[in-house]
Amino acid sequence: MQWIPGRTFSMGSDDFYPEERPVRAVTVGGFWMDEAPVTAGEFRRFVRETGYTTVAERPLDPVAYPDADPDLLVPGSLVFRKTTGPVPLDDVRQWWEYVPGAYWKRPGGAGTSINGRDRHPVVHVAYEDAEAYATWAGKELPTEAEWELAARGGLEGATFAWGDEHFPGGRPAANTWQGEFPWENLKLDGYETTSPVGSFDANGYGLYDICGNVWEWTTDWFTSTASTIASAPCCAPPDQRSAEEIPQKVIKGGSHLCAPNYCLRYRPAARQGEAIDSSTGHIGFRCIVRPREA
Repeated sequence: MQWIPGRTFSMGSDDFYPEERPVRAVTVGGFWMDEAPVTAGEFRRFVRETGYTTVAERPLDPVAYPDADPDLLVPGSLVFRKTTGPVPLDDVRQWWEYVPGAYWKRPGGAGTSINGRDRHPVVHVAYEDAEAYATWAGKELPTEAEWELAARGGLEGATFAWGDEHFPGGRPAANTWQGEFPWENLKLDGYETTSPVGSFDANGYGLYDICGNVWEWTTDWFTSTASTIASAPCCAPPDQRSAEEIPQKVIKGGSHLCAPNYCLRYRPAARQGEAIDSSTGHIGFRCIVRPREA
């Protein structure tokens, strides 16, 4: 874990998406943070020691999904499918598919596995799953402000976790989507999907993959205020239920699916809401430890 010194910082951004506004001064105390997202190997150890069953492995309650196809009311999770060509970007159903049998150990569904991917971030974890792991590890999940302070790495007001230049030195600084989303991934960063943690340089606080690779859960509730309602979430799975039906938590950091032509959210200030019972192939988490009060 890395120590994140507490201070007052400028949270949010006025330059990108409405839900990031306004920039405001926020004070956060110091804490320790995992230097990388929790990996599939680490999550495997948690499951082996506890026998924990993730949300994606549990049967679905038909009452909670009254309009769903009955054939899909089986354990599974949402998997990204690259399209064969350009598609309208206002319909996320073009590239998300509910796959029965997909979960953290079978990220693409039946026939897939995490073998050889122990150093990749664990995915297909709902908020409840992340909380359960954190409790087992003797840690906690970060608040949105704690996460953003850590992601900035001491660079006050910088656009990215590494500075203001998109490709510093002409090379990618994070695992994101290069090309036209959702059909053309040029893989200039070397990866089609997730990458092993630590594949890119750490930020100023020694944190790896704090932006890009996978979105990360925080403990803050996402509210549909006038500023947030104006911007639809990017690269998010389809969900016809309202926030009143399924509360949302804030996720941060963007993922390997974020592309400038659609979702420039691999930035510390970027944020979106995610239903707490949802799991997908591009959301993970990392934990923190707060100092005990004397």
